Amino acid sequence: HVQLVESGGGSVKAGGSLRLSCVASTSIHKFACMAWFRQAPGKEREGVSVSWTLDVSTTTYADSVKGRFSVSQDDAKNTLYLQMNSLQPEDTAMYYCAAAEECYGGSYALDGRKYTYWGQGTQVTVS
Repeated sequence: HVQLVESGGGSVKAGGSLRLSCVASTSIHKFACMAWFRQAPGKEREGVSVSWTLDVSTTTYADSVKGRFSVSQDDAKNTLYLQMNSLQPEDTAMYYCAAAEECYGGSYALDGRKYTYWGQGTQVTVS
């Protein structure tokens, strides 16, 4: 039974930073792609980033976070990270880690329906 567990959320002031972690109960290379999503109250879920686990340098980012967020991974710890810098109030949301055994391109890359495994989420609040 695959589990993803996020942590690292919290409350920060605008301009601050947080690093989220997503720990998988199995090797992250079981998954072809891993992604971060977020959902603010009353808003639709938004894809933040998608990474090919074989080469995290290929990560693509939503325009809203490009240049401020970055993804890294630690294979030995089965962990995917989301470093979030220059946080703004509009970044306030519940952040979720997701994984899929296939990668999808184009508009499907950040389509949550393509991801099989999800964490429980970690709250990020920026004031």
